[in-house]
Amino acid sequence: MTDDEPAERIRTDGGTAEGADDVALDPWGSSTVSDYRKLFEEFGIEEFDEVLDEVPNPHYLMRRGVIFGHRDYRPVLDAMRNGDDFAVLSGFMPTGDPHIGHKLVFDEIIWHQQQGGDAYGLIADMEAHSARGIPWDEINEHSRDYLLSLIALGFDPEEGELYRQSDNDRLQRLAFELGGKANFSEFQSIYGFDGETNVSHMQSVVTQMADILYPQLDDPKPTVIPVGPDQDPHVRFARDLATRMRFFKVTEAFASFELADAERPLVAAAHDAREEYAEDPDVPRCGEAADWLADADLDAAGVLVAESVRESAVEKLENAGMEPLRPRIRFFARQATDEAFEALIEDIEGEKRRYDQHIDAFDVGVDEAEELAREVEAHHGGYGFIPPSSIYHRFMTGLTGGKMSSSIPASHISLLDAPEEGYDKVKSATTGGRDTAEEQRELGGEADKCPVYELYAYLLTGDDDELAKEVYDECVGGERLCGGCKEQAATMMREFLEDHHEKREEAEEVLDSLDIDLETERRGVAAEH
Repeated sequence: MTDDEPAERIRTDGGTAEGADDVALDPWGSSTVSDYRKLFEEFGIEEFDEVLDEVPNPHYLMRRGVIFGHRDYRPVLDAMRNGDDFAVLSGFMPTGDPHIGHKLVFDEIIWHQQQGGDAYGLIADMEAHSARGIPWDEINEHSRDYLLSLIALGFDPEEGELYRQSDNDRLQRLAFELGGKANFSEFQSIYGFDGETNVSHMQSVVTQMADILYPQLDDPKPTVIPVGPDQDPHVRFARDLATRMRFFKVTEAFASFELADAERPLVAAAHDAREEYAEDPDVPRCGEAADWLADADLDAAGVLVAESVRESAVEKLENAGMEPLRPRIRFFARQATDEAFEALIEDIEGEKRRYDQHIDAFDVGVDEAEELAREVEAHHGGYGFIPPSSIYHRFMTGLTGGKMSSSIPASHISLLDAPEEGYDKVKSATTGGRDTAEEQRELGGEADKCPVYELYAYLLTGDDDELAKEVYDECVGGERLCGGCKEQAATMMREFLEDHHEKREEAEEVLDSLDIDLETERRGVAAEH
């Protein structure tokens, strides 16, 4: 893709297949999303385009809009650009063969590792057993296949870590601690669990929360989790648990009273406007700020809140009366030990005031305060977790036009398929072409609805944006017909599989040298689901 060509020209909606699910994020059910735009509105996922210019050496999946969304990815990008520590982790549930849809996640982990991140790949075997009832002997076999493909595609196990959930004792201990911060009502509201849900399934969720935070066990660092959007409930829950595990909460305050998050911008606006109303602008009083805020044009101040929020903030300011309105940083002791609380007081520089359960500091900024609180926590037995970030990729449409499913061999290409089998599947795939060649030449093909074009954009053209754009433009321009397009894609798929199989053979020795038990026997019957 050249600088003067818009990225949209080589993008695909991928996964917006007919029969796709509506926007309902179920980690164990839906594998498609009918309208990705709704994810921004309904779940707070942010558009990846907003941070694309900040990404050093962006992966082609980012450039082509396949990675379409993120949640709080900027801390990872800041660390990447500044040469600071960061991590990437994602997991794979070994319920079948790894296929080209899984390769998206493989590629995202590997790219972050190549950018300097600590990389983690895990086998979610506890989830596979409890949520899907997969027998342990099958889990062992599939686990090996996933790890071989990950290594064959470029993951460096000497610079990263691979593990199975069931064999990681540190992970299990972390899961136990996180379980103490979760309750059944959350499992009901987030996942729809009820009285019929088995306890092992609930335990596997807490284990996944531990997976997401695992890279920060030894050292808090920005961490990104590359997943499909159906896994967003896990990310949101993990972010909540990371916050609950913290010793201290850091907020901005302006007086002795507490503010709700929605009230804080209002009081900040009142402080900024003190020249308009305060008898002494150097020492504005809360009562004066209340009078200003009661009548202020909040639209002009750039603050949009409900009127009830304004009323509650005004009431708090009025009750404070003559107390000075003065910005400060407040450290709340949520579950800090006495030693950690005393150490924080000692380490805060400048003016500060100590209370029973919090400390007000007047000479530190928010970022400095967050870092100080995290350092003190980490040095006194806490985790200091940074809420994990995430990036989201589009789902690939199945070769047959519907969902890509591991249980429907014709819908996907397994990374274990023989090269000729991969060739044949592409040749038999549904396309976005017109009914006749004449109509195709006249109207052009519908590349954005074509599973074969997705193969080009997501996999076959690799880093070659020019080729991806050429295929797209020739298709929608009517120059490219489906027969020749599928022949080219099928040949490229055969070549990819030939190369991948060779690299999997080379990866065998590497995998066998790692301390991962892939022949573990487990007693017990698969959990009901």
